[in-house]
Amino acid sequence: MKTELIYYDSAATTPVDKRVLDVMMPYFSEIFGNASSNHSYGKKAKLAIEHARVQVADLINADREEIYFTSGATEAINLAIKGYIEENIEKGNHIITVKTEHKAVLNTCEYLESKGYEVTYLDVDSNGLINLDELISSIKPNTILISVMYVNNEIGIIQDIKSICDIARKHGVVFFCDATQAVGKIPVDVLEDNIDMLCLSGHKFSGPKGIGALYIKKGIQITPLIHGGGQEKGLRGGTYNTPLIVGLGEAANLARQEYSRRIEKISDKRADIESYFIENKLGLINFKDQLTVPNIISVSLLNGKLAEDFLMEKHKEFIASTGSACNSGIVQESHVYKALGIYNSKSIVRISLL
Repeated sequence: MKTELIYYDSAATTPVDKRVLDVMMPYFSEIFGNASSNHSYGKKAKLAIEHARVQVADLINADREEIYFTSGATEAINLAIKGYIEENIEKGNHIITVKTEHKAVLNTCEYLESKGYEVTYLDVDSNGLINLDELISSIKPNTILISVMYVNNEIGIIQDIKSICDIARKHGVVFFCDATQAVGKIPVDVLEDNIDMLCLSGHKFSGPKGIGALYIKKGIQITPLIHGGGQEKGLRGGTYNTPLIVGLGEAANLARQEYSRRIEKISDKRADIESYFIENKLGLINFKDQLTVPNIISVSLLNGKLAEDFLMEKHKEFIASTGSACNSGIVQESHVYKALGIYNSKSIVRISLL
């Protein structure tokens, strides 16, 4: 009897929930109008988009007018950082971020450095957390933006976003948060946390790939990256991808309605997986005493066993990812673990659950 292969790489991507797919399907061939068209076909599509905007806003406690649809978190990150910097250049040219951010943030900041902007990359402690005193001391009169991710995609550590936002607000600096790995896994409330801009991506919580959103608090002005037909109040030109937007909306709706049940299910799975590694003397659970999202587990394999070899041995049982970055097939030490002072990330496995 064939054993079912278990998927443990949900931090990379998740399957589309069948209920999400069912909601999307009519917008491919039945309600197919261009949402910018002023006829009944277009108006039906536009209504569906605005409904999805409300659903996404409700998930993070925002106003629907503060939600802008993008092709995903990477585009949203570029739009938020580059767009805010360009629109508000008179406010300064110094950005603060963290060494363990996603490459979408780090590469954007490196690009801006090549254009003459100054970037401070904050260190993290051995648990991946920034030092709030270091953040405060890094703020200068010309600091224009602080960018810190809510949850790290490799280790699952949750930053103290509320305190970071309070510091940014006190110093009059706008705060942007990459919440790609947080939304749907922990409660995210942009009002309570006082977040100025935040991004999310549908395929991280059972929505389709190729669709995400950027939250921009009312009153914040940014310059568009993509110019075109004036969609998204002029911030993101291009024909609306109605099926994917509808799918993102439904995924957000399900994530909000089913949050408690999903987290309970994930927590039960996590307990079983941790027991599997510990009882079989396969590995040690990293960051066990720290505040992490329930769905990401970092495991250091024992006896120096390489994660690649371990996952190859287990490839008929489950799929997971290594703790190292893989670019074009070349396995490299993870920049996240390097920042933590860990240089043997090739022996770390990331298990991520749905």
